[in-house]
Amino acid sequence: MRTARVGPVAPRRTGGFTLIEVLITVAIVSILAAVALPSYTDYITRSKIVEATSSLSDMRVRLEQVFLDSRQYPASCVAPAAGPAPATQIYLPASSKYFTVTCALTATTYTVTATGKATEAMGGFVYTVDQGNNRKTTSLPSGWSGAGAGSTCWVSKKNGDC
Repeated sequence: MRTARVGPVAPRRTGGFTLIEVLITVAIVSILAAVALPSYTDYITRSKIVEATSSLSDMRVRLEQVFLDSRQYPASCVAPAAGPAPATQIYLPASSKYFTVTCALTATTYTVTATGKATEAMGGFVYTVDQGNNRKTTSLPSGWSGAGAGSTCWVSKKNGDC
């Protein structure tokens, strides 16, 4: 006896992925990467800003300690060295990977500035603090907001938040 075939025989799937499935997976991963990468880059940049703010706070405390002891600020800031600083000088922070710290001093005033290093992708960031503890963001790279004459804090986020 013969058996009758009804309709076409479906081909058997041998395993693996179809081209469409692979393309959909690649598209999804690409979209996730496009969203996550800028956020991650901003997060890394914000973490580097901490070096500037902590260096400025440290310098402010040390300058105020000198002022309390001698009723005037030191004459100059110098690079870090072993041993205590002379009474007329104060040492800058010992290690600064992302920012260069400088200071301008008189007997009764000071301004300490942290300037971002372009070689470390922090070019354009400039933060200051003075004897009145006035914290300012004087410059930011393009895409960031909140810098300028009206700045009253150290901007740490792209939208201008401190």
